[in-house]
Formats: sequence, C-alpha cells, structure tokens
Amino acid sequence: MSRAASGDSRWVLLFPALMLLAFFVVPFGLMIAVSLFQRVQGGFYEPIVTTANYARFLSLFFGKILLFSLGLSALVAAICIAVGAPFTYLLTRLKRRSQVPWLVALLAVLSLSEVIIGFAWSTLLSRTAGISNLLVAIALMDAPVAWTPGFGAVLAGMVYQALPYSVLVLYPSFSRLDPSLAEAAKTLGASPVRAFLTVVLPALRTTLIATFIIVFVFALGAYLLPQLLGRPEHWTLSVLITDQAIYQSNMPFAAAMAVFLVVASLLLVLLTTLLGRQGRPA
Repeated sequence: MSRAASGDSRWVLLFPALMLLAFFVVPFGLMIAVSLFQRVQGGFYEPIVTTANYARFLSLFFGKILLFSLGLSALVAAICIAVGAPFTYLLTRLKRRSQVPWLVALLAVLSLSEVIIGFAWSTLLSRTAGISNLLVAIALMDAPVAWTPGFGAVLAGMVYQALPYSVLVLYPSFSRLDPSLAEAAKTLGASPVRAFLTVVLPALRTTLIATFIIVFVFALGAYLLPQLLGRPEHWTLSVLITDQAIYQSNMPFAAAMAVFLVVASLLLVLLTTLLGRQGRPA
C-alpha cells in the first residue's frame, strides 16, 4: 500500500516538474546562453562565447543604474514595512467584522493594473488636475506645481502598488500574535508606541525581514511605473533590459542583465525561505 501511494505521489509531482522545466529551466538556460554570445550588426548575434556583456554591465554607467535600482527597491521595501507594520497591527486589533472592509480595499488595489496605477498617480501629481490645486484652494500653496515626472512620483507609485502585498504578508503573523505581550508591556509602564516598538516588532523580526525581502524583489522588477512617473535617470534595471532588447537590438547584453536580475531575485527568495524555516517552532 505504501509503495502504491509513493508511486501516485511521484505521478502527482511529475506535472509541476515538467511545467517548471518547460517554463523556467529551459528559458533561463537559453537566456544564459544568449548572454554569452557576441552581438553583430543588424540586431543579430553569433554563438561566440564571450564575457564582454557581463563586463559592460559592470561599467560605471550601468553600475549606477544597478545601484539606483537596488536602492529604490530597498527604499520602497523600507517604507512599506514602516507603514505596513503599524497599520497591520492596528488592523488585527479590530473586530473581524471591521477588518473585512479594509481587506477588501487592499484586494481592490491588487486588482489594479500597473498602467492604471501609473496614470492615476500621474494625474494626481500633475499641475493641471493634481493635488497641488487642492492645496492652492485651501491656501497652503500659491500656485499649482507638477510633481511628475520625478523621483518622488516614482517612489509614491511603487509604494502604493507594493503596500498591499506587505500588509497581506504581515497579516497572518500579526493575527497569531499573543495580545498579552503588548498588554504586559503596558502594565509595566510602557506606552502603546513603546510596547509596539520594543515588544511586538522584535517578536515578529523574522516575518518583517521576510516581508522586506519579498517587497524588495517585487520592486526590483518594476517596469511601467518608472517610465510613466519618472525621467530616464529614474529608470530601473527592468526598463533598461527592455530598452536594450527592443530598441537597441542588443539581445546578448539584455540577456546578461536579465540573468543578473533573475539570480538576484532567486537568491533573495531563497533567503526568505531560510528565514521562514528558522522562524518556525521546533
């Protein structure tokens, strides 16, 4: 009976394994191969093994773009944690009936496409129909201004898009948190803010780190928002990959940058998995 069950489980795992092979392993292997090829004029490439594409990627110009992408992703993840952690904590302290509208609102944001989010924020931050007109109406500003395109607009749009993900990832852990921890800290004289910072957050340290990594990986692949809300100097690595592949017709160089992006994402996902295992009770 055990052998039959073992055989059935193998057949059950065969289909996901084939899907993983067909839609990840094979394309990723082809991308690695193309990244080692040499580009020729006319938008083509020939199978001559070279590391020139990776060497070019590590040059000063592309190194700055890489550092900007990593820094922007880290900043988005940090803001999402700073806003999402207290929001999720207060949300889980509400009654179940009161939590439902907030969770529905978060899911509604997740249903929006990146194009809709980008054009909505570009309108909100524009000079003609943006928030600055409201500030002028209440006498907080002298004249309306345009805040897009700009780094602040890119950051606001990416945080708006990633915040629901961070809240939904944090929600299960905050829901299972023992309320007596914060109550004990308040009994000993700690204020609600101090109890949250010194008791609640350290108890969920592993979850917070894992959420930071998840949001970081999500922001690292941002493509449309940096283009819709920012200038060329605010473009991320994903935008540059598309530019090299489509407009510059340099597939080997685009593949080299894509390999780095995928490897970095996989390493961060692996780190999240390891942290999740360490956070589980023995």
